[in-house]
Amino acid sequence: MISSGAGRVLISSSASMLMCLFLSPRFIAFLRNREFGQHIREEGPEGHKVKAGTPTMGGLVIVLAFAVPYLFLSTRDWRSIGVFLVTLAAAALGFADDYTKIVKRRSLGLRGRTKLVGQIAISVGLWWIATQKAHIPASIWLVPFDVYIPLGPFFIVFIYLVVAGTTNAVNLTDGLDGLAAGCAAIALLAYIGITFVSGAHDHDLELVAGCLCGACIGFLWFNAFPASIFMGDTGSLALGGAVAGLAVMTSTEILLIVIGGIFVIEALSVLIQVFSFRFWRKRVFNMAPIHHHFELEAWSETKIMLRFWIVAAACGAIGFTLYQISPAVQRSEPSLHAPAPRHAARLPDRPKRRGIAPSA
Repeated sequence: MISSGAGRVLISSSASMLMCLFLSPRFIAFLRNREFGQHIREEGPEGHKVKAGTPTMGGLVIVLAFAVPYLFLSTRDWRSIGVFLVTLAAAALGFADDYTKIVKRRSLGLRGRTKLVGQIAISVGLWWIATQKAHIPASIWLVPFDVYIPLGPFFIVFIYLVVAGTTNAVNLTDGLDGLAAGCAAIALLAYIGITFVSGAHDHDLELVAGCLCGACIGFLWFNAFPASIFMGDTGSLALGGAVAGLAVMTSTEILLIVIGGIFVIEALSVLIQVFSFRFWRKRVFNMAPIHHHFELEAWSETKIMLRFWIVAAACGAIGFTLYQISPAVQRSEPSLHAPAPRHAARLPDRPKRRGIAPSA
């Protein structure tokens, strides 16, 4: 028999998926009527120029399909509220970027400085909710070794690196039809599993991950090659912010490097390309991010998408397994991110026993 927590996740994720399937055709028609189409960069692959004019800002549908079931079915605890608000804030930043591109009719949106300020503001908000409301200790958890490294006041800087790194990495991955949505859905599926086995009994975080995963799957129906709509920065930044928020609220920021392995690979390919060209005037890849390299190697978009999904699934499975075999989870005791009772004071930065949060 399905437990109440699992049942809510199943219902919410299905509702999000169905909302995406219902709303997307109408939103596509709305965007086409107003000629809100994607502008393609001149320096991109030649094959992408035929995609010019494809409706964009599909991330609005993802966010709406995620938000409605969450608001109806959640109990709104602070951990899930933190992820929810980060997702909305990142989506708003992405929407401003997409809208600027449409109005100016060019592929460049907001200035880099504006995006930086927005990401800093989002990170500060997430840090405040995590430490002051959700009582997440300001530490790094090395999951497989059950070791905690206290960061103290530097925790806010660490959260910024997680938020900025994840949002930018997902944004870089969103360069082929269905690639970012599929990889994000796989990473979110891993987080559904993590929240189930965490021992924190945090059904609202399960709900958040489930709604986001369902919305991504529903969006893929229209975003898979050949795409009828792009998620735009509205969607990629929202999904990146959501994954970063889940990582912070489950204390799996380091494990996110594995769970979101495909995003890390995409971001590293750009860094390597820029570094190599700047210092040696040589390119390591035909084009970065790395999915464009394979395009220029004559791989079809479908082949790249499916093979990247396979890599993403392997990374998600490894990350979930590393979490599940960690000593804290194996002992079936409350983990570092277990919820504190409402009457409890703020938890200390470091647990009294290594790997176990102080019990209430």
